[in-house]
Amino acid sequence: MADVKTGGRARGIDRVIALMEHLHGLRAPARIADIARDTGTPRSTVYELVNTLVEARWLELRDGDGMVYFGPAMHYYGSDYLDSVDLIRKARGEVTHLSESVGETAQFCMLDGDKYLVVLNEPGRRMFRLSSEIGIKVPIPWTASGRLLVDHMAPQEIRAFIPAEDFTLPDGRQIVEEEFLRDIAQAREAGFVRTTALVDRFTTCMAAPVRDPAGRCIATICFVVPADTEADQQAMMIDELKASAARLSGAR
Repeated sequence: MADVKTGGRARGIDRVIALMEHLHGLRAPARIADIARDTGTPRSTVYELVNTLVEARWLELRDGDGMVYFGPAMHYYGSDYLDSVDLIRKARGEVTHLSESVGETAQFCMLDGDKYLVVLNEPGRRMFRLSSEIGIKVPIPWTASGRLLVDHMAPQEIRAFIPAEDFTLPDGRQIVEEEFLRDIAQAREAGFVRTTALVDRFTTCMAAPVRDPAGRCIATICFVVPADTEADQQAMMIDELKASAARLSGAR
């Protein structure tokens, strides 16, 4: 009987995780019936989970039309997590400083499994803002930062680590693996990386590595700017990123 109860609890936890992941992927409220359909969970079970999570303020009902989304408790938990991680807490100050002093979108990025994600994002002063969404997983080859975040791996390890389909950009263009590996080697030697027109043809991304005491890149700090940004401005921004990354690399 104990095993059955444990299994039931495990399945319930799995369904809560599936519900949360589904809402995170949507980045918008959803109807309970749609959540049940898309996650393959019985509708009655989803209603029960939602009612429990609404009471706990993990979720909240939206728009009076049966829509549900993340509740205020999730914000508090997320804020607690960010404040508890020394590197991220210090990176928040660096990202804010870079955005305010340079006027461009600044980001702090890390790996999550075999994907890249933006952990912190501070928009610049432009009316048209260039940025990636926080917490959305993106294939590593699509990003400037990805070329630094795997620079501790040997070529054969990189090929085994990154799914083959991740070398295809959203518009169908193919990133050549050998060119990607050359980019990684060049970025490690230069201490920064710059890419243009990967996911967005009109955007340039620049990143510098945040390294642990062993020299492994554990995060990057980045600028996202229009591709036509003047070369001297880009050079200044790269210097700012390298200085910021050096400060964060010493934040232990």
